[in-house]
Amino acid sequence: MNRKANSLLPLLVFVALSVLQIDGISVFAQGPPRPSLPPIPIKGDTTHTLTKHFNHSSPAPKAPDAKGFIQRWLVLEPVKKNIARNNVIMDSFLKTNFAADNFSNDYNIVPKNGGTEKIGDQELKWHALDCKQFNFNLFHFTYALNKPRYGILVWLVTVVNSPEEMQNVRMTAGCNSGSMWWLNGQEVLTLSGDRDMIADNVTSQRLTLKKGKNIIRGAVINGPGMANFAVRFVDEKGKPIKNFTVSYE
Repeated sequence: MNRKANSLLPLLVFVALSVLQIDGISVFAQGPPRPSLPPIPIKGDTTHTLTKHFNHSSPAPKAPDAKGFIQRWLVLEPVKKNIARNNVIMDSFLKTNFAADNFSNDYNIVPKNGGTEKIGDQELKWHALDCKQFNFNLFHFTYALNKPRYGILVWLVTVVNSPEEMQNVRMTAGCNSGSMWWLNGQEVLTLSGDRDMIADNVTSQRLTLKKGKNIIRGAVINGPGMANFAVRFVDEKGKPIKNFTVSYE
């Protein structure tokens, strides 16, 4: 028995030393304790302001940008929608949701800047804004107001003031993800499906801008991801039309 115990002793010593060596390596590999990370801001926290990406519209009419894109819009705060995927945004989906959450069946109405609308159980405010880029980024708009940024429906209105009647013009639009557009009460564009915002993604049939005021109404709907849009008019050669002004009343 003593001989057997003596023969096992070197093996036990080897195992004990190996365990101590492994523990030592683990301790040194871990290094000194890391400093505590700063707390993650709560979901509703935001330091964004509207003026980072937009200017508050002035009463003076505004020309489109150098490429004819309309930058001034009356924008209603977002209607919250339960949309898990953008591939459900097809024509029938757009028509159903825009009809259900419409602020007015009069498509020539121009809301008041700072006015409110009651849609479902939500009290929503209109904002007259000029975007600083050619496209109006609704993600920046909703984030600045600390409003829902995904799964939203946003109504838009602007007034195009034409110095003369313009025939055979076309409206073009791009958006994330789906939208519909009306000119002077008539539906002129539908963008359905899971789209990225591409300028001039869809072009209308030939239209007429009447002399004086022309009312554009739009509605953009989006599930997950970014939401923005861009709208302009082009002539029969596809060149941008710029000889008009835009106002919010």
